[in-house]
Amino acid sequence: MSSAEISLALSIGDPSGIGPEIAIAAWRARHLSALPPFYLLADPALVAARARRLGVDVPITEISPTDAAGTFHDALPVVPLAARLVDSPGLPDPANAAGTIEAIDRAVADCLAGHAAAVVTCPIAKKPLYDAGFRFPGHTEYLAHLASRHIGANVTPVMLLAGPELRTVPVTIHIPLVEVPRQLTSELIVTTARITAHDLTNRFGIARPRLAIAGLNPHAGEGGSMGHEDDRIIRPAVEALRAEGIDANGPLPADTLFHARARATYDVALCMYHDQALIPAKALAFDEAVNVTLGLPFIRTSPDHGTAFDIAGKGIARADSLIAALKLARRLADGGDARTVPTPTETAR
Repeated sequence: MSSAEISLALSIGDPSGIGPEIAIAAWRARHLSALPPFYLLADPALVAARARRLGVDVPITEISPTDAAGTFHDALPVVPLAARLVDSPGLPDPANAAGTIEAIDRAVADCLAGHAAAVVTCPIAKKPLYDAGFRFPGHTEYLAHLASRHIGANVTPVMLLAGPELRTVPVTIHIPLVEVPRQLTSELIVTTARITAHDLTNRFGIARPRLAIAGLNPHAGEGGSMGHEDDRIIRPAVEALRAEGIDANGPLPADTLFHARARATYDVALCMYHDQALIPAKALAFDEAVNVTLGLPFIRTSPDHGTAFDIAGKGIARADSLIAALKLARRLADGGDARTVPTPTETAR
């Protein structure tokens, strides 16, 4: 089987959220959006129930991963889970945790076995998983655990938000803001930057990626008058990266890092905490930005939004970000994508 015939594996996410309906909507838009074939890891009964709730006619076929591409244009391919899922839109249920996790596990296993070209994940919610005994901070960390178990060595995951005009990476991810200065180290910044530069070259096709390193404090500390972390932690990391031949610049004041002229000077911005990276990415492209996990032995993308329990089952959830995640996963699987963010030359045209 050629790589072009291998489908993408899409996990259902939390079935009480909008995952099932954006998967349905993406499949229904397959021709208009020129979507690559994917199969959905889910409970077929739940998918059918959600389609009925939304009032849409969706033919569903239960299939194996390797046969999904052949049926994708005629029916939504669903690879059945062993776990059964409860269709309770807007009402997260810990009883669905087993199926949510199984879908992730099997998507990763399929990808590592060569039965899927990439892993694409619908959003999960942490609270119902925690209530069922899940002990990982989030999707990214759990995927790193699965990857580490597969290769027999620790894997450091890096979260990249990729949109039409901006790529950002948070160095610290799912931790309280008060913990950021305590957990931020030069070593963590260097490790994150190395992985980012490596994957931008090898997966996105950028020969020499330019990394803009954001400061932690206002005005990047302004010489220590607004905090010492920028000079004590971030600057040595930038110097170490430059010594390795990585094109890194910083620490740079975050408040002037994301306007159009600034964005034209770098390929990715490394930010020191979650919201510093995600706010500009989502402000610029909420419906088109894609979450990509770097540093894994497989490709993983996802929409840049959450489960949206408040609108689940109402038929108003947009599938734009999932569609973008599916397309980017396919491009990366096919050998790279340097088109997500315009180059400075393209910006000037």
